[in-house]
Amino acid sequence: KHNIELKGGKCGKALNQIWQKTDCFFGGSFDTPMTERTRLDRPYGQVDKYGLVDSFQLDESTGNNIQIIRANHKVQQTFSLNLHGDTMVHSEQGTTTQLSNGQTVFSTLVVDATGHESKLVLRQVRDAGEAPPGFQIAYGVAIETDAPTVDDPFFGPYDKDCMTLFDYRTDHLTTDRDSLKHAEKEPTFMYVMPLSDTKVFFEETSLVARDPAMSFQEAKDRCLKRLEYLGIPVRNVLEEEYCYIPMGGALPAKDQRVIGIGGAAAMVHPSTGYHLCRMLMGASDMASCIAEQLKKKKEDSAAVVSPDSIARHAYHSIWTSEAMRQRNFAVFGGEFLMSLDVKGLRGFFTGFFKLPLALWGGFLAGWKGLPYNVEHESWYKRMWFGINFIVRIPPEVAINMAWNIILYCIAEEGFPLPQSVTPLCGEPASYLLDDTKKGTA
Repeated sequence: KHNIELKGGKCGKALNQIWQKTDCFFGGSFDTPMTERTRLDRPYGQVDKYGLVDSFQLDESTGNNIQIIRANHKVQQTFSLNLHGDTMVHSEQGTTTQLSNGQTVFSTLVVDATGHESKLVLRQVRDAGEAPPGFQIAYGVAIETDAPTVDDPFFGPYDKDCMTLFDYRTDHLTTDRDSLKHAEKEPTFMYVMPLSDTKVFFEETSLVARDPAMSFQEAKDRCLKRLEYLGIPVRNVLEEEYCYIPMGGALPAKDQRVIGIGGAAAMVHPSTGYHLCRMLMGASDMASCIAEQLKKKKEDSAAVVSPDSIARHAYHSIWTSEAMRQRNFAVFGGEFLMSLDVKGLRGFFTGFFKLPLALWGGFLAGWKGLPYNVEHESWYKRMWFGINFIVRIPPEVAINMAWNIILYCIAEEGFPLPQSVTPLCGEPASYLLDDTKKGTA
Protein backbone atom coordinates (compact mmCIF):
# COMPACT_ATOMS: atom_id res chain seq x y z
CA LYS A 1 0.00 0.00 0.00
CA HIS A 2 1.11 3.55 -0.69
CA ASN A 3 -0.30 6.77 0.70
CA ILE A 4 -0.78 8.94 -2.37
CA GLU A 5 -0.22 12.66 -1.96
CA LEU A 6 -1.82 14.68 -4.73
CA LYS A 7 0.70 17.19 -6.01
CA GLY A 8 1.15 19.73 -8.75
CA GLY A 9 -1.20 22.45 -9.92
CA LYS A 10 -1.10 26.18 -9.21
CA CYS A 11 -3.40 25.69 -6.21
CA GLY A 12 -1.73 22.50 -4.97
CA LYS A 13 -3.26 19.03 -4.65
CA ALA A 14 -3.32 18.65 -8.47
CA LEU A 15 -5.66 21.63 -8.90
CA ASN A 16 -4.76 24.38 -11.36
CA GLN A 17 -7.62 26.71 -10.51
CA ILE A 18 -10.55 27.01 -8.12
CA TRP A 19 -13.58 29.21 -8.73
CA GLN A 20 -15.52 29.98 -5.57
CA LYS A 21 -18.85 30.41 -7.40
CA THR A 22 -20.52 28.48 -10.22
CA ASP A 23 -23.04 29.97 -12.65
CA CYS A 24 -25.78 28.45 -14.83
CA PHE A 25 -28.14 29.88 -17.47
CA PHE A 26 -31.49 28.17 -18.12
CA GLY A 27 -33.39 31.10 -19.63
CA GLY A 28 -35.76 30.91 -22.57
CA SER A 29 -38.46 28.58 -21.18
CA PHE A 30 -41.08 28.61 -18.40
CA ASP A 31 -41.03 32.43 -18.24
CA THR A 32 -37.36 32.49 -17.24
CA PRO A 33 -35.61 35.52 -18.82
CA MET A 34 -32.67 34.81 -21.10
CA THR A 35 -30.41 36.92 -18.90
CA GLU A 36 -31.31 35.23 -15.61
CA ARG A 37 -28.27 33.77 -13.87
CA THR A 38 -28.52 30.81 -11.48
CA ARG A 39 -25.60 31.10 -9.08
CA LEU A 40 -24.52 28.06 -7.09
CA ASP A 41 -22.68 28.82 -3.89
CA ARG A 42 -20.24 26.02 -4.55
CA PRO A 43 -16.59 26.04 -5.67
CA TYR A 44 -15.46 24.31 -8.86
CA GLY A 45 -11.92 23.11 -9.51
CA GLN A 46 -9.85 22.45 -12.61
CA VAL A 47 -7.61 19.40 -12.31
CA ASP A 48 -3.97 19.63 -13.34
CA LYS A 49 -3.86 16.44 -15.40
CA TYR A 50 -0.06 16.36 -15.47
CA GLY A 51 0.18 16.82 -11.72
CA LEU A 52 -2.43 14.12 -11.17
CA VAL A 53 -0.57 11.64 -13.38
CA ASP A 54 2.69 12.51 -11.63
CA SER A 55 1.07 11.91 -8.24
CA PHE A 56 0.34 8.30 -9.17
CA GLN A 57 3.61 7.51 -10.91
CA LEU A 58 5.42 4.67 -9.21
CA ASP A 59 8.81 3.32 -10.14
CA GLU A 60 11.20 0.65 -9.00
CA SER A 61 12.62 3.00 -6.36
CA THR A 62 9.24 2.93 -4.60
CA GLY A 63 10.02 -0.59 -3.44
CA ASN A 64 7.63 -3.49 -2.83
CA ASN A 65 8.94 -5.31 -5.92
CA ILE A 66 7.32 -2.95 -8.40
CA GLN A 67 8.34 -3.60 -11.98
CA ILE A 68 7.20 -1.36 -14.83
CA ILE A 69 7.14 -2.81 -18.35
CA ARG A 70 6.45 -0.27 -21.09
CA ALA A 71 4.67 -2.46 -23.61
CA ASN A 72 1.17 -3.29 -24.79
CA HIS A 73 -0.72 -6.53 -24.59
CA LYS A 74 -0.96 -8.16 -28.02
CA VAL A 75 -4.74 -8.17 -28.04
CA GLN A 76 -6.30 -10.51 -30.58
CA GLN A 77 -9.93 -11.01 -29.66
CA THR A 78 -11.94 -11.94 -26.59
CA PHE A 79 -14.03 -14.81 -27.89
CA SER A 80 -16.10 -15.43 -24.78
CA LEU A 81 -15.79 -15.26 -21.01
CA ASN A 82 -12.10 -15.75 -20.08
CA LEU A 83 -11.09 -16.80 -23.62
CA HIS A 84 -8.76 -14.21 -25.15
CA GLY A 85 -6.83 -16.24 -27.72
CA ASP A 86 -3.26 -17.38 -27.18
CA THR A 87 -1.96 -13.95 -26.12
CA MET A 88 -3.65 -14.17 -22.72
CA VAL A 89 -4.23 -17.55 -21.10
CA HIS A 90 -5.71 -18.14 -17.65
CA SER A 91 -4.86 -21.08 -15.38
CA GLU A 92 -5.65 -22.06 -11.80
CA GLN A 93 -2.53 -20.21 -10.66
CA GLY A 94 -2.84 -17.00 -12.65
CA THR A 95 -2.55 -15.50 -16.13
CA THR A 96 0.13 -15.65 -18.82
CA THR A 97 0.22 -12.60 -21.09
CA GLN A 98 2.17 -11.94 -24.30
CA LEU A 99 3.36 -8.35 -24.75
CA SER A 100 4.09 -6.34 -27.87
CA ASN A 101 7.83 -6.26 -27.08
CA GLY A 102 7.99 -10.07 -27.32
CA GLN A 103 8.06 -10.55 -23.56
CA THR A 104 5.80 -13.06 -21.81
CA VAL A 105 4.76 -12.32 -18.23
CA PHE A 106 2.92 -14.33 -15.60
CA SER A 107 0.75 -12.67 -12.96
CA THR A 108 -1.75 -13.80 -10.37
CA LEU A 109 -4.20 -11.12 -11.53
CA VAL A 110 -4.77 -8.76 -14.45
CA VAL A 111 -6.40 -5.35 -13.86
CA ASP A 112 -7.59 -3.53 -16.99
CA ALA A 113 -7.71 0.29 -16.84
CA THR A 114 -7.91 0.89 -20.61
CA GLY A 115 -11.37 2.46 -20.53
CA HIS A 116 -14.87 1.73 -21.78
CA GLU A 117 -13.65 0.27 -25.08
CA SER A 118 -11.63 -2.45 -23.32
CA LYS A 119 -10.89 -5.46 -25.51
CA LEU A 120 -10.54 -7.75 -22.48
CA VAL A 121 -13.40 -6.94 -20.12
CA LEU A 122 -16.72 -8.35 -21.27
CA ARG A 123 -20.04 -6.72 -20.37
CA GLN A 124 -23.12 -8.49 -19.08
CA VAL A 125 -25.39 -9.68 -21.86
CA ARG A 126 -28.18 -7.13 -22.17
CA ASP A 127 -31.74 -8.29 -21.82
CA ALA A 128 -34.08 -7.73 -24.75
CA GLY A 129 -35.01 -4.07 -24.84
CA GLU A 130 -32.24 -2.98 -22.43
CA ALA A 131 -30.66 0.22 -23.67
CA PRO A 132 -27.04 0.45 -24.85
CA PRO A 133 -24.83 3.26 -23.51
CA GLY A 134 -25.51 6.89 -24.25
CA PHE A 135 -22.64 9.18 -25.14
CA GLN A 136 -21.51 12.57 -23.94
CA ILE A 137 -19.89 14.45 -26.81
CA ALA A 138 -18.12 17.80 -26.49
CA TYR A 139 -15.87 20.14 -28.40
CA GLY A 140 -13.68 22.33 -26.22
CA VAL A 141 -11.31 25.15 -27.11
CA ALA A 142 -8.93 27.26 -25.03
CA ILE A 143 -8.60 30.69 -26.59
CA GLU A 144 -6.94 34.04 -26.10
CA THR A 145 -9.45 36.86 -26.16
CA ASP A 146 -9.80 40.48 -25.12
CA ALA A 147 -9.44 41.19 -21.41
CA PRO A 148 -12.55 42.37 -19.56
CA THR A 149 -12.51 45.83 -17.98
CA VAL A 150 -12.93 46.91 -14.37
CA ASP A 151 -16.37 48.29 -15.21
CA ASP A 152 -17.40 45.18 -17.16
CA PRO A 153 -15.69 42.11 -15.61
CA PHE A 154 -17.27 39.61 -18.01
CA PHE A 155 -16.40 37.58 -21.06
CA GLY A 156 -19.67 38.19 -22.85
CA PRO A 157 -22.26 37.14 -20.21
CA TYR A 158 -19.75 35.00 -18.29
CA ASP A 159 -18.31 36.34 -15.04
CA LYS A 160 -14.51 36.17 -15.16
CA ASP A 161 -14.43 35.13 -11.47
CA CYS A 162 -16.93 32.27 -11.82
CA MET A 163 -17.02 28.95 -13.58
CA THR A 164 -20.10 28.50 -15.80
CA LEU A 165 -21.36 24.92 -15.62
CA PHE A 166 -24.40 25.17 -17.92
CA ASP A 167 -25.55 27.67 -20.52
CA TYR A 168 -28.57 26.06 -22.19
CA ARG A 169 -29.75 29.20 -23.99
CA THR A 170 -30.31 29.15 -27.75
CA ASP A 171 -30.64 32.87 -28.49
CA HIS A 172 -27.47 32.72 -30.61
CA LEU A 173 -29.40 30.66 -33.17
CA THR A 174 -32.58 32.74 -33.50
CA THR A 175 -31.61 34.08 -36.94
CA ASP A 176 -31.17 30.54 -38.33
CA ARG A 177 -34.52 28.80 -38.02
CA ASP A 178 -33.33 25.34 -39.08
CA SER A 179 -30.34 25.41 -36.72
CA LEU A 180 -32.54 26.65 -33.89
CA LYS A 181 -35.09 23.89 -34.44
CA HIS A 182 -32.33 21.26 -34.49
CA ALA A 183 -30.68 22.66 -31.34
CA GLU A 184 -34.00 22.65 -29.51
CA LYS A 185 -34.49 18.98 -30.37
CA GLU A 186 -30.86 17.91 -29.79
CA PRO A 187 -29.60 20.37 -27.16
CA THR A 188 -26.08 21.34 -26.22
CA PHE A 189 -24.81 23.64 -23.49
CA MET A 190 -21.79 25.88 -23.12
CA TYR A 191 -19.32 25.23 -20.29
CA VAL A 192 -16.88 28.05 -19.45
CA MET A 193 -13.68 28.22 -17.39
CA PRO A 194 -11.97 31.64 -17.26
CA LEU A 195 -8.27 30.82 -16.85
CA SER A 196 -6.79 34.34 -16.83
CA ASP A 197 -7.67 37.88 -17.91
CA THR A 198 -7.21 36.89 -21.56
CA LYS A 199 -7.43 33.08 -21.61
CA VAL A 200 -10.74 31.19 -21.43
CA PHE A 201 -11.74 27.58 -22.02
CA PHE A 202 -15.12 27.10 -23.73
CA GLU A 203 -16.78 23.73 -24.32
CA GLU A 204 -20.00 22.97 -26.19
CA THR A 205 -21.43 19.75 -24.80
CA SER A 206 -24.17 17.28 -25.61
CA LEU A 207 -24.90 15.94 -22.12
CA VAL A 208 -25.99 12.46 -23.20
CA ALA A 209 -27.49 11.14 -26.42
CA ARG A 210 -27.60 8.10 -28.69
CA ASP A 211 -28.87 7.06 -32.14
CA PRO A 212 -26.97 9.07 -33.13
CA ALA A 213 -24.82 10.94 -30.69
CA MET A 214 -23.84 14.52 -31.49
CA SER A 215 -20.97 14.86 -34.00
CA PHE A 216 -17.80 16.70 -33.00
CA GLN A 217 -18.19 18.99 -36.00
CA GLU A 218 -21.68 20.07 -34.99
CA ALA A 219 -20.54 20.71 -31.43
CA LYS A 220 -17.65 22.82 -32.77
CA ASP A 221 -19.90 24.78 -35.13
CA ARG A 222 -22.32 25.57 -32.31
CA CYS A 223 -19.48 26.62 -30.01
CA LEU A 224 -17.98 29.07 -32.50
CA LYS A 225 -21.38 30.44 -33.48
CA ARG A 226 -22.21 31.08 -29.83
CA LEU A 227 -18.91 32.89 -29.23
CA GLU A 228 -19.48 35.06 -32.29
CA TYR A 229 -23.01 35.95 -31.18
CA LEU A 230 -21.83 36.81 -27.65
CA GLY A 231 -19.14 39.12 -29.01
CA ILE A 232 -16.23 37.09 -27.63
CA PRO A 233 -13.40 37.42 -30.17
CA VAL A 234 -11.09 34.47 -30.74
CA ARG A 235 -7.65 36.09 -30.97
CA ASN A 236 -5.75 32.82 -30.83
CA VAL A 237 -6.62 29.13 -30.45
CA LEU A 238 -4.36 27.63 -27.78
CA GLU A 239 -5.76 24.11 -27.53
CA GLU A 240 -8.68 22.02 -28.77
CA GLU A 241 -10.37 19.12 -27.00
CA TYR A 242 -12.64 16.42 -28.37
CA CYS A 243 -14.53 14.63 -25.62
CA TYR A 244 -16.27 11.24 -25.93
CA ILE A 245 -17.71 9.64 -22.78
CA PRO A 246 -19.87 6.48 -22.85
CA MET A 247 -22.51 6.64 -20.10
CA GLY A 248 -24.69 3.87 -18.71
CA GLY A 249 -24.90 0.54 -20.49
CA ALA A 250 -24.15 -2.87 -19.00
CA LEU A 251 -21.86 -3.62 -16.08
CA PRO A 252 -18.90 -6.02 -16.46
CA ALA A 253 -19.88 -9.66 -16.83
CA LYS A 254 -19.76 -11.72 -13.67
CA ASP A 255 -17.24 -14.50 -13.10
CA GLN A 256 -14.56 -13.14 -15.44
CA ARG A 257 -10.89 -13.25 -14.56
CA VAL A 258 -9.77 -9.86 -15.93
CA ILE A 259 -10.64 -7.13 -13.42
CA GLY A 260 -11.86 -3.87 -14.91
CA ILE A 261 -11.47 -0.51 -13.19
CA GLY A 262 -12.68 2.94 -14.25
CA GLY A 263 -14.38 3.06 -17.64
CA ALA A 264 -13.70 -0.64 -18.16
CA ALA A 265 -15.88 -1.31 -15.10
CA ALA A 266 -18.62 1.16 -16.20
CA MET A 267 -17.84 3.51 -13.31
CA VAL A 268 -18.76 6.70 -15.22
CA HIS A 269 -21.79 8.44 -13.69
CA PRO A 270 -24.68 7.45 -16.03
CA SER A 271 -26.40 10.86 -15.76
CA THR A 272 -23.50 13.32 -15.70
CA GLY A 273 -20.36 11.77 -17.18
CA TYR A 274 -18.38 12.50 -14.01
CA HIS A 275 -15.80 9.83 -13.42
CA LEU A 276 -12.46 10.82 -11.90
CA CYS A 277 -13.38 11.02 -8.21
CA ARG A 278 -15.58 7.93 -8.49
CA MET A 279 -12.70 6.00 -10.04
CA LEU A 280 -10.21 7.13 -7.40
CA MET A 281 -12.55 6.08 -4.57
CA GLY A 282 -13.30 2.76 -6.25
CA ALA A 283 -9.64 2.06 -7.00
CA SER A 284 -8.77 2.50 -3.33
CA ASP A 285 -11.49 0.04 -2.26
CA MET A 286 -10.49 -2.44 -4.96
CA ALA A 287 -6.77 -2.25 -4.11
CA SER A 288 -7.50 -2.86 -0.42
CA CYS A 289 -9.72 -5.82 -1.31
CA ILE A 290 -7.12 -7.40 -3.61
CA ALA A 291 -4.38 -6.91 -1.00
CA GLU A 292 -6.55 -8.55 1.65
CA GLN A 293 -7.36 -11.52 -0.57
CA LEU A 294 -3.71 -12.03 -1.59
CA LYS A 295 -2.68 -11.90 2.06
CA LYS A 296 -5.34 -14.48 2.89
CA LYS A 297 -4.10 -16.70 0.06
CA LYS A 298 -0.52 -16.44 1.32
CA GLU A 299 -1.26 -17.02 5.00
CA ASP A 300 -3.99 -19.68 4.84
CA SER A 301 -3.21 -22.56 2.49
CA ALA A 302 -6.55 -24.18 3.34
CA ALA A 303 -8.55 -21.16 2.16
CA VAL A 304 -10.18 -21.28 -1.28
CA VAL A 305 -8.58 -18.13 -2.67
CA SER A 306 -8.16 -18.71 -6.37
CA PRO A 307 -7.54 -15.92 -8.91
CA ASP A 308 -11.20 -16.30 -9.93
CA SER A 309 -12.31 -15.83 -6.33
CA ILE A 310 -10.09 -12.76 -5.93
CA ALA A 311 -11.52 -11.28 -9.14
CA ARG A 312 -15.07 -11.78 -7.85
CA HIS A 313 -14.21 -10.04 -4.58
CA ALA A 314 -12.49 -7.21 -6.48
CA TYR A 315 -15.59 -6.55 -8.57
CA HIS A 316 -17.77 -6.77 -5.47
CA SER A 317 -15.62 -4.15 -3.75
CA ILE A 318 -16.85 -1.53 -6.25
CA TRP A 319 -20.18 -3.02 -7.36
CA THR A 320 -21.95 -4.10 -4.20
CA SER A 321 -25.68 -4.70 -4.50
CA GLU A 322 -26.36 -1.27 -2.97
CA ALA A 323 -23.92 0.43 -5.35
CA MET A 324 -25.72 -1.24 -8.26
CA ARG A 325 -29.08 -0.03 -6.95
CA GLN A 326 -27.77 3.51 -6.75
CA ARG A 327 -26.35 3.21 -10.26
CA ASN A 328 -29.68 1.90 -11.58
CA PHE A 329 -31.33 5.05 -10.23
CA ALA A 330 -28.80 7.20 -12.09
CA VAL A 331 -29.17 5.10 -15.26
CA PHE A 332 -32.85 6.02 -15.35
CA GLY A 333 -31.80 9.64 -14.89
CA GLY A 334 -29.59 9.40 -17.95
CA GLU A 335 -32.34 7.77 -19.99
CA PHE A 336 -34.79 10.52 -19.03
CA LEU A 337 -32.28 13.26 -19.86
CA MET A 338 -31.85 11.74 -23.32
CA SER A 339 -35.58 12.04 -23.94
CA LEU A 340 -35.73 15.79 -23.20
CA ASP A 341 -35.55 18.68 -25.62
CA VAL A 342 -33.91 21.95 -24.61
CA LYS A 343 -37.08 23.22 -22.93
CA GLY A 344 -37.32 20.09 -20.82
CA LEU A 345 -33.66 20.27 -19.85
CA ARG A 346 -33.99 23.89 -18.76
CA GLY A 347 -36.93 22.96 -16.55
CA PHE A 348 -35.16 19.86 -15.25
CA PHE A 349 -32.02 21.68 -14.12
CA THR A 350 -33.86 24.72 -12.81
CA GLY A 351 -35.69 22.39 -10.42
CA PHE A 352 -32.60 20.28 -9.74
CA PHE A 353 -30.60 23.22 -8.38
CA LYS A 354 -33.55 24.35 -6.24
CA LEU A 355 -33.05 21.20 -4.17
CA PRO A 356 -31.07 21.44 -0.92
CA LEU A 357 -27.34 21.22 -1.64
CA ALA A 358 -27.00 17.84 0.05
CA LEU A 359 -29.60 16.31 -2.28
CA TRP A 360 -28.32 17.61 -5.62
CA GLY A 361 -24.68 17.37 -4.55
CA GLY A 362 -25.17 13.76 -3.49
CA PHE A 363 -26.73 12.86 -6.83
CA LEU A 364 -23.80 14.38 -8.71
CA ALA A 365 -21.36 12.47 -6.48
CA GLY A 366 -23.07 9.11 -6.86
CA TRP A 367 -20.36 7.07 -5.15
CA LYS A 368 -19.79 5.93 -1.59
CA GLY A 369 -17.41 8.20 0.31
CA LEU A 370 -17.88 11.28 -1.89
CA PRO A 371 -19.45 14.46 -0.43
CA TYR A 372 -23.18 14.21 0.29
CA ASN A 373 -23.48 10.76 -1.25
CA VAL A 374 -24.84 9.55 2.08
CA GLU A 375 -28.11 11.19 0.99
CA HIS A 376 -28.42 8.62 -1.81
CA GLU A 377 -27.06 5.44 -0.27
CA SER A 378 -30.38 3.80 0.60
CA TRP A 379 -33.63 3.20 -1.25
CA TYR A 380 -35.68 5.48 1.01
CA LYS A 381 -33.22 8.37 0.60
CA ARG A 382 -33.36 8.01 -3.18
CA MET A 383 -37.17 7.97 -2.96
CA TRP A 384 -37.03 11.11 -0.80
CA PHE A 385 -34.78 12.76 -3.40
CA GLY A 386 -37.24 11.86 -6.17
CA ILE A 387 -40.25 13.25 -4.30
CA ASN A 388 -38.42 16.47 -3.46
CA PHE A 389 -37.25 16.83 -7.04
CA ILE A 390 -40.45 16.19 -8.93
CA VAL A 391 -42.36 18.86 -6.95
CA ARG A 392 -39.73 21.47 -7.85
CA ILE A 393 -39.72 21.07 -11.64
CA PRO A 394 -42.33 22.64 -13.96
CA PRO A 395 -45.56 20.57 -14.17
CA GLU A 396 -44.97 19.83 -17.86
CA VAL A 397 -41.58 18.25 -17.07
CA ALA A 398 -42.95 16.52 -13.96
CA ILE A 399 -45.76 14.84 -15.93
CA ASN A 400 -43.25 13.76 -18.58
CA MET A 401 -40.99 12.29 -15.90
CA ALA A 402 -43.86 10.42 -14.23
CA TRP A 403 -44.89 8.94 -17.57
CA ASN A 404 -41.29 7.91 -18.31
CA ILE A 405 -41.03 6.26 -14.90
CA ILE A 406 -44.09 4.14 -15.68
CA LEU A 407 -42.79 3.14 -19.12
CA TYR A 408 -39.31 2.39 -17.78
CA CYS A 409 -40.67 0.19 -14.99
CA ILE A 410 -42.71 -1.79 -17.51
CA ALA A 411 -39.98 -2.14 -20.12
CA GLU A 412 -36.91 -2.97 -18.03
CA GLU A 413 -36.54 -6.62 -17.06
CA GLY A 414 -35.70 -7.13 -13.40
CA PHE A 415 -37.38 -3.86 -12.35
CA PRO A 416 -34.13 -1.94 -11.72
CA LEU A 417 -35.86 1.37 -10.93
CA PRO A 418 -38.39 0.03 -8.35
CA GLN A 419 -35.51 -1.99 -6.92
CA SER A 420 -33.50 1.23 -6.41
CA VAL A 421 -36.22 3.23 -4.62
CA THR A 422 -38.20 0.58 -2.71
CA PRO A 423 -37.40 -2.50 -0.60
CA LEU A 424 -39.31 -4.56 -3.16
CA CYS A 425 -38.09 -6.64 -6.13
CA GLY A 426 -35.02 -8.02 -4.32
CA GLU A 427 -31.44 -6.96 -4.92
CA PRO A 428 -29.20 -6.97 -7.99
CA ALA A 429 -27.28 -10.22 -8.34
CA SER A 430 -23.97 -10.07 -6.47
CA TYR A 431 -20.54 -10.55 -8.03
CA LEU A 432 -19.75 -12.84 -5.08
CA LEU A 433 -20.67 -16.31 -6.23
CA ASP A 434 -20.47 -19.33 -3.91
CA ASP A 435 -16.78 -20.25 -4.01
CA THR A 436 -17.44 -23.63 -2.44
CA LYS A 437 -19.66 -24.50 -5.42
CA LYS A 438 -17.45 -22.82 -8.02
CA GLY A 439 -14.29 -24.54 -6.78
CA THR A 440 -10.89 -23.06 -7.51
CA ALA A 441 -10.91 -23.06 -11.31
